[in-house]
Amino acid sequence: MEGIEHTTISANGLNIHIAQKGEGPIVLFIHGFPELWYSWRHQILFLADHGYRAVAPDLRGYGATTGAPLNDPTKFTIHHLVGDMMAVIDAVTKEGDDEKVFVVGHDWGAIVAWHLCMVRPDRVKGLVNMSVPFIPWNPNGDMATMLAHAYGEDHYMSRFQEPGDIEAELGKMSAETVMKKFLAYRDPDQIYFPKGKGFRYSPGDTPVTLPNWLSQEDVEYFATHLQKTGITGGVNYYRAFHLSWELSAAWKGAKVTVPTKFMIGDLDLTYHMPGMKEYIVGDEFKKDVPLLEEVVVMEGVAHFINQEVPHQVNRHIIDFLRKF
Repeated sequence: MEGIEHTTISANGLNIHIAQKGEGPIVLFIHGFPELWYSWRHQILFLADHGYRAVAPDLRGYGATTGAPLNDPTKFTIHHLVGDMMAVIDAVTKEGDDEKVFVVGHDWGAIVAWHLCMVRPDRVKGLVNMSVPFIPWNPNGDMATMLAHAYGEDHYMSRFQEPGDIEAELGKMSAETVMKKFLAYRDPDQIYFPKGKGFRYSPGDTPVTLPNWLSQEDVEYFATHLQKTGITGGVNYYRAFHLSWELSAAWKGAKVTVPTKFMIGDLDLTYHMPGMKEYIVGDEFKKDVPLLEEVVVMEGVAHFINQEVPHQVNRHIIDFLRKF
């Protein structure tokens, strides 16, 4: 794709696939669920054309990154994921160079980026995160447990918990249909999977009209890799929520202390989770991320913000990076 180079590094017991392009300050892009490096295609090309080196790995359990034990969710904690990103940073920075990088995250990639910046701010110049705000450690429990109380057992995070359950549900659809239904979803209500009924309001055999920002070629790229890897790697991140919570108690009250910009669409289902909107636009977010410079809420934009409105996102990213 237009000069993007693909390499593989061996680290943390994995073979981590990396897509990259450009020369200059390094920008590490971290994708979300159920995606790939390809989610950042617009940003990679744009930043490479504007004097940056864009680096985008496939995360553990995704795409061409191999070696993750898919049958063991305990190998998908936030600590494993941050360790993987540190390995990528070490691989793409050279001794004697500036060992700090810019980080850009979306969805699960944002969660990884928040934690990376929290525990290793010495390696990050600045952070642009999208769709999922920083969520401080909560003594009352992990996110999946709390959302199960709020939304019930049909909520997607609840359905993801039982190994093999959601795999069987989604296995009734083609990989292409699964990707279409996730990527084209733009209801600010939550995603539900009533057993045997597929997506709430959208059973498995319901045709999906692609939005104008998503081509059939894009869907096929995602679907081809999903067909090879399956969905288990991605849902293991959710299955490891509780263990990650148990292992993170030492960071109770910890803050993210790198310069940060945050973006979210007002149709994003995350924005409409209990208390989330008030947190994002209120004062508490700034308390947890003291160097938060700006919060951008984009009207009429849903969850996959970096793909839906890439020109706006690209401009926000580069305007932030150029401050350094």
